[in-house]
Amino acid sequence: MFHDREDAARRLAAKLREWELHDPLVLAIPRGGVVTGAVLAQELDAELDIVLSRKLRSPDQPEFAIGAISEDGQIYLNPRVSKLFGPHDEYLDQERRHQLADIARRKKLFRTVRPQAPIAGRSVIVTDDGIATGSTMIAALQVVRTLGPREVIVAVPVAPPDRLEEIRRWCDDVVCLLSPESFWAIGQFYADFRQVEDKEVVAILRSAGTGSRNEPTDANGQEGAIQKGNTSRRSHETRAYQHGIRG
Repeated sequence: MFHDREDAARRLAAKLREWELHDPLVLAIPRGGVVTGAVLAQELDAELDIVLSRKLRSPDQPEFAIGAISEDGQIYLNPRVSKLFGPHDEYLDQERRHQLADIARRKKLFRTVRPQAPIAGRSVIVTDDGIATGSTMIAALQVVRTLGPREVIVAVPVAPPDRLEEIRRWCDDVVCLLSPESFWAIGQFYADFRQVEDKEVVAILRSAGTGSRNEPTDANGQEGAIQKGNTSRRSHETRAYQHGIRG
């Protein structure tokens, strides 16, 4: 059980400090994942950015995902779930257009304060506050893989075991703190799982630093990589913001 998203992110960061990361970039899935991602980026001295994907809702159970769509329009359909619910092509096209419109709205809102970070050649950590069906994560990974990262690591506090196995097919490695067999919803593993609003995401993105990309090179002119056991350097703005939302 985690106290809140920040607590979960700090525990994740403790695991990720064991990795050697090259010019690390944390890509968070809005909205709750951005709170998790901000702490990860702060603790790992990484740059923070977002990756947008939205679930495709079941026609009969809107809270349930039959798949997801990424910001570039790629669709991932969970084969097991979509076969069970069997959405018609007309419904799927309507749902696709609806979710793309919401992605466009969020993209305009969030990119105003934080332009898209370069991905090619970097260690990319894709995070959310948890994985349920895995659809939005896979849709996000589909986009990230096309942009030439050095490696892609999925880091989440909690996910069901069968979904983790599917996620592993789309990335280089997975870091997950809890993987219980009995899984009903992400929120059951948090004492505080309050809803995160767009304005909070904007505030986080505005205050976040750019991590090691702003750090000086070493004596040989090489870009710094996070080595095992390194102490994180944190931006003043991000520390101030995190202190505020914890209070």
